[in-house]
Amino acid sequence: MSKLGAMWLLFWPLLGSVRVYATLDSTYVAAVYEHRVILNPLPHIPLSRRDALRHMRQNLAVYEEQAALAAEQGAQILVFPEDGIQGFNFTRGSIAAYLETVPDPREETWNPCTEPARFNNTEIQQQLSCMARRHKLYVVANMAGVQPCPPKAQPTSPCPADGRWQFNTNVVFRSDGLLVARYRKHNLYFEDAFDKPPQAEAVTFDTPFAGSFGLITCFDILFYEPKINLLEMGIRQMIFPTAWMNQLPLLDTIQFQTAFSLSTGVTLLAANIRSDGLAMTGSGIYSPSAAGAYHHARRGDPEEGRLLVARILALGPVTGTLPGRVYSLHDGCPSPPPPPSSTFTATMMHDPFRFTLLNGSEGEAEVCDGDLCCRLTFRRFPGNDELYALGAFAGWHIVNGRYAVEVCAVVRCAGSQATSCGQIVEEADTKFHLVLEGTFKTPHVYPSVLASGYTLERPQRVEQSHGRVTMEHSHMATGLVTACLYGRAYHLDDQ
Repeated sequence: MSKLGAMWLLFWPLLGSVRVYATLDSTYVAAVYEHRVILNPLPHIPLSRRDALRHMRQNLAVYEEQAALAAEQGAQILVFPEDGIQGFNFTRGSIAAYLETVPDPREETWNPCTEPARFNNTEIQQQLSCMARRHKLYVVANMAGVQPCPPKAQPTSPCPADGRWQFNTNVVFRSDGLLVARYRKHNLYFEDAFDKPPQAEAVTFDTPFAGSFGLITCFDILFYEPKINLLEMGIRQMIFPTAWMNQLPLLDTIQFQTAFSLSTGVTLLAANIRSDGLAMTGSGIYSPSAAGAYHHARRGDPEEGRLLVARILALGPVTGTLPGRVYSLHDGCPSPPPPPSSTFTATMMHDPFRFTLLNGSEGEAEVCDGDLCCRLTFRRFPGNDELYALGAFAGWHIVNGRYAVEVCAVVRCAGSQATSCGQIVEEADTKFHLVLEGTFKTPHVYPSVLASGYTLERPQRVEQSHGRVTMEHSHMATGLVTACLYGRAYHLDDQ
C-alpha cells in the first residue's frame, strides 16, 4: 500500500467549504462487475427451489470467474449488480423459490461457508460466502430476501396476505466469508416481487483496508433516505449495486454516478447490469480525487460483462461541514442580465422544459421556469452546424416515479428544429467553453458534463453561494452532449 499521509484536503467547492477527510494512510483496490445476467425466460411462472437454484448458479458461475480475475489483480472488495443473481420481472408469487432468509448481522454472527447447516435454504449465501473466503476479498452482491412478518406488523408496513415480507437485499461477506452487512432497498422501482422495508435502513460495514462503507441500491440514489442519512453519519464511501435503465440526456448511469460522487465528495463503487434490450449499461469506480475507472457500452459493442479494477484513496469519516447545506463562498454580486431571448417549451425526459436556443459561436443566454433561472455564457467551436439549447425545469417529475427537481441543462438537440431539443442524442462534434449558472432553492445539486460517445468530463469549477450554483468547463476532448446542474428538492417529494 502506498503511504499518503493521515489526512487529505479535498477542495471541492460545490458545498461552499473545504472539507477534510481522514484516510487510513493508504489506497485500496476496488472492483465492480457489470454483468450480462442470464435470465429466467418465463419469470412469471413459479419454479421449484431446485430449478431456481439451477438458474441462479448459472449466474454465480460467472461471478466466481470474475472474483478470481479480480483477486488476481489485487482487488480487496468486489461489487456485483442489482438483480444479477436471479434477474427481474418476477411477480410476488413467482419469485418465491428464489428467496432466502438473510439474518441481520447486527444480531447474528454467521459464516455461511463454515456453518452451512445453521440456516435452511441458504445455498446462495453459502456460495457467496465461500467465494469471498476462497478469493480473500470482500464480496457485495444483491439477492432476493425474505422475512416472516412479526406477530404485530407496523401500521406503516402491514403484513402481506402471504405472511412474509420480500426484500430486494444487498449482502456483504468479509474476506473470511463472514456475513457483515444486510441492506434492504428502500426506494423500489416498479418491483412487484418486493416490499418496501418498514423503515429506511442506514447500513454500513467496516473494512481493515478502507474504513467504513455505506450501502444503497439503484433508485435509492435519487432520494433522501437512506443516501443523505449516510452522508450525515459521515460516510464517504458507498456501494451501489444497480439495474439502471439509461435516460439521456440527464440521467445516464455514468453521468449521474459521477455527479453524485463529485457533489458529495463520496467514493462510489457502482455495478450495473448489461442488457442492450433494456438500455442497461454503465458502471464505475468514482472518487472525488479523480482516480478510478468507468465503463459505458456503445451502440454495436458486444453484449458482454465487464470487470473494472482501480486503486483509489481510502476515505474516512468527514470532519467539518456536512453536505446538504449552503455555505457562502463569496458575496455573489449579481452580474448584468443577458440580452432578451425567445423561449419555447419542449419535452425532455417527459418533463416540460422551457428552452432557449444558443445562437452564434459565443454569447449569453437565460431561461427561467418559475423561480428557477438558468444562465449560460458560452463559446463553441468549430462551428454552428449542431443545434444547442439551454433548458430549465422546476417541478415534479411524474413519469416512472414522482420526485421534485430543479434542472438547468445545456443539451445538443437531435435535429435542426427546436422541437428536437430534449430528445436522446449520443454523439456530438461541438466543443464548448461554458459557464452554467442556476438559482436553486435546494442545496442538493449534482453537476455533470457528458461528452460524445458516453465520455465523462470533469467540470473544472463548481461553486455554490446563496442558492446560486455555478459550473465552469472548457478544453473539452470531444463534443458536448449535456452539461447539467441537476437539483433534487427532496423536501417537496411528499407534497
